[in-house]
Amino acid sequence: MDQAQDFDRTFERFQLIANGPALFNAVTTALDFDLFRFLSDHPGSEFDAVQRFTEVPRHQLRVLLHALCATELVVKHDERYTNSEVAERLLASDAPESWRDTLLGWRRFQYPAFPHTTQALRTGTNTALSAYPGEGPTLYDRLSHDPETEAAYHASLGPFTHLFAPALLDHAELSSVGNLLDVAGGAGTIAKMFADRYPHATVTVFDMPSVTQLAAQSVPPHLAGRVRFHAGDLFQDTFPTGFDGVLFSHSLEVFSPEQNKTLLAKALDALAPGGKIFAYGTTAPDDERSGLLAARLSLFLNVLAAGSGMAYPAKDYCAWMLDIGCADVKAFTDLPYEHGLVVGTKGSS
Repeated sequence: MDQAQDFDRTFERFQLIANGPALFNAVTTALDFDLFRFLSDHPGSEFDAVQRFTEVPRHQLRVLLHALCATELVVKHDERYTNSEVAERLLASDAPESWRDTLLGWRRFQYPAFPHTTQALRTGTNTALSAYPGEGPTLYDRLSHDPETEAAYHASLGPFTHLFAPALLDHAELSSVGNLLDVAGGAGTIAKMFADRYPHATVTVFDMPSVTQLAAQSVPPHLAGRVRFHAGDLFQDTFPTGFDGVLFSHSLEVFSPEQNKTLLAKALDALAPGGKIFAYGTTAPDDERSGLLAARLSLFLNVLAAGSGMAYPAKDYCAWMLDIGCADVKAFTDLPYEHGLVVGTKGSS
């Protein structure tokens, strides 16, 4: 790529970044109006048909449709509107892998926090947490005192989980696990998918009492007895034992390197010899020069969620697992949606 092409590419990305907040909200507004679903059911609709469905004033609808066409999520041809392939696949349905509720969740819980970025990074404190009443140094502590908001937060995570989970659940390293401990397993989405994928196995979600109580309410009857819950504090309580696998899915990202080594050491203690630790999540490239999802998540964690952590590169997880005494460590990177999996095995001694 020559210098002119590199400038043009970077300038195009700059334009998307500079205009992104307004365009992102245009997309979520279209979700509010169910516009993508309407165009999926009625491709090639004329303006008047869209207006009758949305009941948005004509001028304001013209503004919204212009924004959606500018993003190329909606295509206008001969005065008719149709979803692009991306919008059709990701925004037009309520399928588990739809981005619909994910984007609405980001609008509610993440993007209001980002104006705090300067102060948060300068002070090393998640200053956006002030928007959530209650006590505790993390978003998760605060949500535990507000069951309705906590349920809404975890519901917003579920759809994106359905996008990144298959790469983990189908991985050969996980297939032999018979009794899995899912640390900070949240609403139990991964746990239920794991139990469905492997009928021979059981899984226990370890998380805060308010979260395990919420998660237990959504276990389907056919998984009763194989998806279990153990309430506790990640750092104050020991992990239950008797497992041949311990999973950290999108949980080690939240904490500092020192805290992560503590959690990994506790996981190693909970395993029988030959058992495996699985660290799975959004993973920055080793040179940290790319990865849009990783960058957004890292900012969210520091500005609001915990005031620490990031989407760490796989090399960091490898180093921590070797430091705590894992006998063998393997890294699998370049998984879908900027994910990576690092597996550490407990030795026989």
